[in-house]
Amino acid sequence: MKKVEGEKKLKRVSKKSLKTMQKNRKRHVVREKARIVKYGTRGFSRNIWLSSAATIVMAITLIILFVTVVASVILTNTAEMMKDKIDITIYLKPNTSQQDLDKLTEEIKKDPNIKSVETSTSEEEYEKFLIENGDSEEILNILDDEMTKMMIAKMQATMRIKVYNVDNLDSIKETVENGEMFREFTDKEMPPTYDVNRAEINTITSWARMARTGGIILAAVFLVISILIIFSTIRMAIFSRREEIYMMKLVGADRSFIRGPFLIEAEICGVIAGIVAGTISYFGFRFLSPKLANYGINVDSINGVLESNQLIIVFLIFIAAGVVIGRISAWLAVSKYLHKT
Repeated sequence: MKKVEGEKKLKRVSKKSLKTMQKNRKRHVVREKARIVKYGTRGFSRNIWLSSAATIVMAITLIILFVTVVASVILTNTAEMMKDKIDITIYLKPNTSQQDLDKLTEEIKKDPNIKSVETSTSEEEYEKFLIENGDSEEILNILDDEMTKMMIAKMQATMRIKVYNVDNLDSIKETVENGEMFREFTDKEMPPTYDVNRAEINTITSWARMARTGGIILAAVFLVISILIIFSTIRMAIFSRREEIYMMKLVGADRSFIRGPFLIEAEICGVIAGIVAGTISYFGFRFLSPKLANYGINVDSINGVLESNQLIIVFLIFIAAGVVIGRISAWLAVSKYLHKT
């Protein structure tokens, strides 16, 4: 009986001791993490000049990455916007009736690439001419009844077509140039405008590719530079603290505790670089945005992000990218040089 009671008491003591050990272990882990952060912060301030240089280069790298992404997005959107505004104008013989225009519209709409068709008779084209030149008194003064009739008699009717894919116009060209109905009504002296703005679109598209390629190369160069600077910073920190590290090893400190402060030091550089780069990028783009819009560059998508709650996400991406760059750089330096101390 006493033996059974002793065993139960021993079990209760064992459970109580286990709980106490678990609590102490948790406290020990928290205390250890706090010390790692403390020593890492102290190391950052101790090597403030090297840390500042690493932070600046890392911020430049993040800004270049931002510029690369933004330039690629806005130039691609601008090219797409211009494509969406393109219309193919088909010039028809003067005095083509509205009934004939409707037949031509039905014929061209059979093509699945057709998005919309807008037609205009000679009289309607003349009305547009008057609206466009309403401020010119010289033109309006010479437009008497006889001149008006003469202009309408010579003014082509038009068909303006918008398509889904401006890079695939072969079927439309086939219909307009070889279709029996279009051959009858098309004005041979005024060919259809298939390639208007095509050169500008190709130029902007090539700019987008160049901005993406050049930005990636430039960002990669600065990324290597920032990694090397952080690498050197951590290496010098390890060298200057080699006796301290040696003593920590003698008292039984594990590798994670010794490595931790150096990683924290690099991560602090990354956090500061992310905040600085995000702030400069935000205000820089807000300053340039109206000027870019004046040149016809489509900045709406980027403005939409920066003016919404997604701005917080953008800053978090900057900070996360800085932390990742810093941690990778520090890990490389620590792995290579820490075991030599």
